[in-house]
Amino acid sequence: MRKVPEESEDLPELLDEAVFEAQFKNYFGPLHAYAQALLKDGEAANEIVQTVFLKLWEKREDLEISISLKAYLYKCVYYDCLNYIKHEKVKMKHLELNRYEMANTKSVDASFSVEDQEMQSKLNHALDNLPEKCRRVFLLSRIEELKYKEIALRLGLSVKTVEAHMGKALKTLRIELAEFLPLLIMMWKLIV
Repeated sequence: MRKVPEESEDLPELLDEAVFEAQFKNYFGPLHAYAQALLKDGEAANEIVQTVFLKLWEKREDLEISISLKAYLYKCVYYDCLNYIKHEKVKMKHLELNRYEMANTKSVDASFSVEDQEMQSKLNHALDNLPEKCRRVFLLSRIEELKYKEIALRLGLSVKTVEAHMGKALKTLRIELAEFLPLLIMMWKLIV
């Protein structure tokens, strides 16, 4: 049961879809601007604000909001932005560690170096040729190591749609990178 403080008359009844939609339209723009100012990334800001509203809608019956809706939404966006920034820092450290490990474990053999560069080039080309949603789903799964349910929530898709995008991405990459498949499996564990 949601607590509605007597002194807060600006807390709307969010169980009604029309009221919720009106609140979404009312607050989306300012929240997006706020998130974009924090993140310096419009697309990430968009995803965060949409996710905040999605969580709000999903938990609307059990919410206990003791402050105004506006303050509650800004607080949610703020903390989600902080979590996003922390996650991005972890990703960057992970990528740097991978680059460092790759640089230190490369064979002195020049043919391996040429093959590695060719494989990286083909991988980048294959990823660039994937449809945008497919590529995003693949990268969230394989690089950020998110589960399908987490990807679905982040992108506002169903789990089945995420599975379909992953299937399409893996099929395309297997075909495009067939000659490098054993090396990819061994080095990056990208394609299973």
